[in-house]
Amino acid sequence: MTTDAATPGLWRNGPFLRLWTGQTASSVGTQLGGLAIPVLAVSVLQATPFQVGLLGAVQTAAFLVIGLPAGAWVDRWLKRRVMLFADLARAVVLASVPILFFAGVLSIWQLIIIGAIVGVASVFFDVAYQSYLPVLVAPTRLAEGNSKLETTGQLARVAGPAISGALLAIVRPAILVGIDALTFLFSFLALTAIRDREVAQPKADRQKLVTEIREGLSFVFHEPLLRRIVLTTSTTNLFGSLALTMIPILVLRQLDISPVVYGIGISIGAVGGLLGAMFSARIARAIGEGTAIPVSGVVAAIAIIGLALMSVFPGAAVPIFVVSEFLYSFAVLVYNIAQVTFRQRICPPRLLGRMNASIRFVVWGVLPIGGLASGLLSTAIGLEPTIIIGAVGSVLACAFVVFSPLLGMGRMPQHATTSP
Repeated sequence: MTTDAATPGLWRNGPFLRLWTGQTASSVGTQLGGLAIPVLAVSVLQATPFQVGLLGAVQTAAFLVIGLPAGAWVDRWLKRRVMLFADLARAVVLASVPILFFAGVLSIWQLIIIGAIVGVASVFFDVAYQSYLPVLVAPTRLAEGNSKLETTGQLARVAGPAISGALLAIVRPAILVGIDALTFLFSFLALTAIRDREVAQPKADRQKLVTEIREGLSFVFHEPLLRRIVLTTSTTNLFGSLALTMIPILVLRQLDISPVVYGIGISIGAVGGLLGAMFSARIARAIGEGTAIPVSGVVAAIAIIGLALMSVFPGAAVPIFVVSEFLYSFAVLVYNIAQVTFRQRICPPRLLGRMNASIRFVVWGVLPIGGLASGLLSTAIGLEPTIIIGAVGSVLACAFVVFSPLLGMGRMPQHATTSP
């Protein structure tokens, strides 16, 4: 078996460094746009709670609608080429936001359509992206690769909202969305410089699309530990989106916190995610690779309860927001690095795209449902009760991994327990 010592480090892996560079720029831009778009919707276009919920829903609806076939297609195609097309598509549609805005014709419904197109491109990019890392990186370096990518992603989450919040004091939100488009273009250029040896799946080896989709789903749900992780992630995402979709309205409108303070608060909280990415491997060694998953899942769910408490203690809303964001980001990064590394490690290479797409379908496909339900519930019963329901549900969702062999497990399995 190849050891870490025998495998060249990632600092000398040119293709990985180019992927890393492009994704760092893209992550910064995504954070700029991620704050600018809800501010644009809430503060400029005066979106209703239902429209905000719909905007959040359409950005992830593609995972529910085309997530499964996307995985089978990605397994057939060259993954880098898929990412290139996705980056270019996102750059073009996001660049239309400032154009429409300064032409005086941008509406919330146009923003929702743009969000849907970006969501479709993101489905293909994300499935290809997580399936592409094992192409560039040796199996013994997967955890290191995921950690590096997540660390810079968290650095972007730290710097992005603070920069965005500061820029929102002097420029319009639509301009920040335009900057987001430029970062996707930069990512596109970085990916074009990568040279790899990936070969597209021969047509003779392809089966019917339905058969290939079924094979990916079967692998996910026949792996006992992976099945429990997917169930927890999916249920937590459902209830989490129910709560988190309404946080911008709660903070910006109901608690009357300025976009600048909101952005800075997210950045300070995101430091927790940066630390989670940096120390995830140490935490896994200290408490066990398996144990790290249920423990971090519970901490993330408790942090959502903290966000719900902002409306109960409005005088302390800003510090509660910062602390909750810190804990949530820290725990989510520890959780994600542990479970993504586990599933990349045990999955046969030919199933990577379908495995990742199947998981995304289940765990991200619930996000538009939660976002839409958030808008409808907020309209029917109010903002605070909706957020509380989402927070409590997130805690209960952790039962799948808490009451499982994961709790107390030191070393996670290195291979699949079922035949692919």
